[in-house]
Amino acid sequence: MQSFKHTLAKRLAVALWIVACAALGAAAEDRTSRIDAYLSQYHALNQFDGSVLVADEKGVFFKKGYGMADREWNAPNAPDTKFRIGSLTKQFTATLVMQLVQEGKLSLDAKLSDVLPYYRKDTGERVTLRHLLNHTSGIPSLTDGPAYQEIRGGNRYGVEEVVKRYCSGDLQFEPGSEFRYNNSGYYILGAILEQVTGKPYERLLSERITGPLQLAGTAYDNSQEVLLRRASGYHRFPGGVRNCPFVDMSVPFAAGAMLSTAEDLYLWDRALYTEKVLSEKSKQAMFTPGRGDYGFGWSIRKQPVGPQKAERTVISHSGGIEGFTAHIRRIPDEKLVVVLLDNCADGSLNAIASGIVDVVYGREPAQPKRSAAEAFYLVHRKDGAAAAVAKLKELKTQKPGEYDFSERANNLLGYQLLGEKEPDAAVEVFRMNVEMYPESSNVYDSLGEGLAALGKKDEAVKAYAK
Repeated sequence: MQSFKHTLAKRLAVALWIVACAALGAAAEDRTSRIDAYLSQYHALNQFDGSVLVADEKGVFFKKGYGMADREWNAPNAPDTKFRIGSLTKQFTATLVMQLVQEGKLSLDAKLSDVLPYYRKDTGERVTLRHLLNHTSGIPSLTDGPAYQEIRGGNRYGVEEVVKRYCSGDLQFEPGSEFRYNNSGYYILGAILEQVTGKPYERLLSERITGPLQLAGTAYDNSQEVLLRRASGYHRFPGGVRNCPFVDMSVPFAAGAMLSTAEDLYLWDRALYTEKVLSEKSKQAMFTPGRGDYGFGWSIRKQPVGPQKAERTVISHSGGIEGFTAHIRRIPDEKLVVVLLDNCADGSLNAIASGIVDVVYGREPAQPKRSAAEAFYLVHRKDGAAAAVAKLKELKTQKPGEYDFSERANNLLGYQLLGEKEPDAAVEVFRMNVEMYPESSNVYDSLGEGLAALGKKDEAVKAYAK
């Protein structure tokens, strides 16, 4: 009798274990299918084309490509497609700097002019490596002025000359007093790495990070090289996409010239939990937020995430360069990582990543909205810009939840119109954005740019001043 009871209990335990495993499997399958359905919505609305990977402490549980890596050859995106990652490059540059700090070859508090002798001394002696790493240097950003447009299509200068010509402007504020995102700072860090080691940045990246970690699809991008599975970059506009203009990758350099894959960025994420590339002390410095919640190459914030929206540390960064957008989001508590790579400019990857995180934690994500630009263009082509703006305002009143009328979306539409050589229509959209978001400085800046394109200098000056 005792044996019978023991056997029955054992069978019951096994049955319960099978049921539990089936339930967990069903939950995991539901999670992946919901992520796929969510991303498919963005893709159907022409708002995402790229590769996705999601993993937790157990490993990768979702990876997939959407849309085309090369539309002219009908080649699809996949998890091993190579994308330009823009400013995700900064975390690799910061890691290289911290490796030299570990080795005693650099100090975070070293003066810029001491480690880069050709830098102007009057400002260089006030800026430290720490300021460059956390965007508090006060040095004007290379990409904010006309200089970027001057050299982006064909840079005839070496690293030293670019630093002297384009990354040595007068300080905009006292170093350490403010946070202002700055591509010049990371370009200069690349120059420092080359100066101190005597090796090109590209070689340092290969020898110290991508080689040891076996990141076969990650490298400093060189447009002259023939690369298998390299994605082409596109620009979205209402009605479809266009090829993006060429950019010489020596211009973004250590601030944004890398390419990678979703699969490689997962390996990179896992390596950051070990001491393969950095010591625990160095990682603690890298992931300690300063002004603007920015560490060294990463944004670090406490955000409501997970069950009951408990606060967790979220480590992330976005990247954007002609034809490409990228985003990586890490939640160390569960070793959750979301990698999104898009080969169309102006992708809403931050919002998509937030939605994926919601799905992972069992919450309903915010649904994607239609582009208001599509509605604008339909009316604009028929009845003109004023009628199209009136249509947008009508839709905002009647269907506020269906279309994206965010400041960013309106601003993007205005710049698309500027790119189409339609400054009159762009100004109409910028004026609408000012009306909708009167407290934003950016909308006045954009209006000023549109007015300047129309030759209305006095009005442009007033908009810039506002």
